[in-house]
Amino acid sequence: MLSEPTLTSRAEEGRDVPLLVWRASAPLRAVSSGPLGGGIGVRRWVLNATVPMSYDRIDPAAHLAALAADLALDGPGVGLLTGVDVAEVVSRTDTGVRAWVTVGLGIPVLAAAPAPTALTQRVGTVNIVVYVPARLADSALVNAVATATEAKAQAIMQLALPGTGTPTDSVTVLCPVDGPEAAYGGPRSAWGAPLARAVHAAVLAGGDRPVVPWSERLTS
Repeated sequence: MLSEPTLTSRAEEGRDVPLLVWRASAPLRAVSSGPLGGGIGVRRWVLNATVPMSYDRIDPAAHLAALAADLALDGPGVGLLTGVDVAEVVSRTDTGVRAWVTVGLGIPVLAAAPAPTALTQRVGTVNIVVYVPARLADSALVNAVATATEAKAQAIMQLALPGTGTPTDSVTVLCPVDGPEAAYGGPRSAWGAPLARAVHAAVLAGGDRPVVPWSERLTS
């Protein structure tokens, strides 16, 4: 099982910067696009860390590993970064599938825009963490990432925003290592359907309220 996230903080430059931490009671299978612990493998925890919108470190994986060490997180895990306050996390549950989302949609972009354009404002980040209470095959884990992304894009469309996501969005899906293996994770599969509904509801709720980047809150 994956715990509900714990909100904590770290001290940086004289400020308390928020962090969200999920801990697993036993190792979990995971697929992630996060800068730390990305790919498919067994993971024991997930960390979602707020950073200033001016964040420009070129070693995010090393930074996240150091934060995990400070929190005494043992074994392999997943690390994510966002410019929004992770205390604003939104969670939704559907048929046993749990989704947690931090939503930053400062400038949504179209994935297949004709050509890359310079981003002159904050881009934000949508970080999605999902727990499915059944073992998923590798192919189903990959399919679940696609399903979560489709659900996110559907929510953004319903929010009437001109984009499908942001350039820095991340998805992490976790499931047990034991039990009968589910072969599919698409939006009409047994576990993909509730995953899609949970992610869609969480992104829609998070995107439908004003979200001020954490670094801007300090100066407001």
